This record gives sequence, C-alpha cells and structure tokens, in this order.
Amino acid sequence: MSKKEEILKLNNLNVEFPLFGGILQREVDFVHAVKDVSFTVKKGETIGIVGESGSGKSTLGKAILNVLKLTAPDVRVYGDIMFKHDNKFINILKQDKKTTLQLRPYIQMIFQDPYSSLNPRMIVKDIIQEPLDIHTNLSKKEKEEKVFWLLSKVGLSNEQALRYPHEFSGGQRQRIGIARSLATEPAIIIADEPVSALDVSIQAQVINLMMDLQDEFNLTILFIAHDLSVVKHISTEVAVMYLGELVEYNSTKEIFNNPQHDYTNKLLTAIPHPDPEGRNQRKKERINK
Repeated sequence: MSKKEEILKLNNLNVEFPLFGGILQREVDFVHAVKDVSFTVKKGETIGIVGESGSGKSTLGKAILNVLKLTAPDVRVYGDIMFKHDNKFINILKQDKKTTLQLRPYIQMIFQDPYSSLNPRMIVKDIIQEPLDIHTNLSKKEKEEKVFWLLSKVGLSNEQALRYPHEFSGGQRQRIGIARSLATEPAIIIADEPVSALDVSIQAQVINLMMDLQDEFNLTILFIAHDLSVVKHISTEVAVMYLGELVEYNSTKEIFNNPQHDYTNKLLTAIPHPDPEGRNQRKKERINK
C-alpha cells in the first residue's frame, strides 16, 4: 500500500477579530478565534473537526478557504496554510488576488444551511453552472453536459435542473450544494456541518453520498461537525477544538477508544446512547414517588 501524500499543512494558524469601541471606534480588544493551530492533512482522508459552538471550527474552515476578509475586512489571519498544487506547496495566505482566484476551484465548501446557501432566484442548472462560468473556458454545451452529469452523481434528474431551490426538500438542496462544490473538480472540500440542518432520516443518506463521491473523485474532506456519532462514521482523523485551540488530533479509532484530553472525554460522554432499560427504570421511579 503506497503512502498517502500530504495535501494541506497548517502551521501556527491564528485568526483574530478586532473589537472596536469609543467615540472614534478605535480597536479596544480582539477575539482570538483560532489560536496556533497546526496539523497536516493527507490526500483522500476525511478530517473531522469537532467542538462545541464557538470553538472556532467554522472560522478555521473559512480561513483555509481564505474568505474571512470578504465578510470581516479587519480580521487578522496569520501563520501558514500550505496547499499542495502542481506538486509544490503554496502558502494560501501569501498570494495576491489573481493567484487566490486561480486556486479557489481546488478548495470548495459545502455550507451548513441548504436553505440560505442557494440563490432563490436562480434555477438549479444555473446554480451548479456558476462556478464553471467563473473558473473554466468550457463551451455552453460542455457546461450543460457537466451540470447534468453532476446532478446524476448526486441522485437528481435532468428535469430537476430547471426548478428553483424552494421546490426541493432540505436533503435535495444539500445534494445541489454538493453538486455545485464538485463542479470545478476540487482537491479539498470543506463541509461546514452539512447535515446538522437536516432530518435525522436524511442525514445518513447525505453522509453516505459524500463518502461514495469521495471514493470516486479521490476527495480530501474537512468535515466540521458537533455530532460525534456522525464524525465517527465518516472521518479517518479527528481534530478536537476548544476555545480556538486544537487540544487533540489523532486517528478516529484512537480518539474514540483512547482520548487523551479531558475536553475530548467530555464530548464523548455527551454522545446520547439508546437505553430503553434505563428509561423504563426512570419511569418506574417517577411512578413510585
């Protein structure tokens, strides 16, 4: 078995959001959202990034995608995000706008909310085709063929390409989002809690779809989640974050069977387990009171 090559390396990554106050709105403090995070990702792996709300998971994903400044122009991002492209590592944070745009097709994102992440005024065909319009020189016919091919890959039909997002269920909308993320043939996909807004019955379908597509396209996935049972199912490695810091990073097996950090232990003990016997016992105790 050949050794997997490294595709992404984070070295002492920091993200700070300044806080402004006073009459002149000067910086009075800052929020250190990501603190000295370092880890390496190998091609074809799925890294589960877990932690409670506010732990810095989503901020870390957006930093890797290099889009934080689009929504927070004053944000400070420093350290190294090294992405392997054309057999050489490039520091994503040190590139000009032109190079950043050229790299964008290779790192894509699946968003948490399938309702707000799709433009309600565009039909599905145009939503999936938009990345192709921006990043490729394909002809109109080639783009259309690729859109239909991508729809088939996520279990949707050509006829559905002409509908609007509001005509689909949450699970179907997330499939559209997955198809859009695959349009530019990325090497890395950052999935920011992609099933948390879906019904439990639909979550497994979307997770299994992502795993099938990962095998077919040799994708590397950074899977951001707070549901550890989902992370255990899909991930090969797990990164545990707490208050912006990476407190533990190990294989999924080691994290779940032999956690080293107290916070990881607390996350694992918080996983709900079916316990019908315990439920019956609690019911008897209530009746006997």
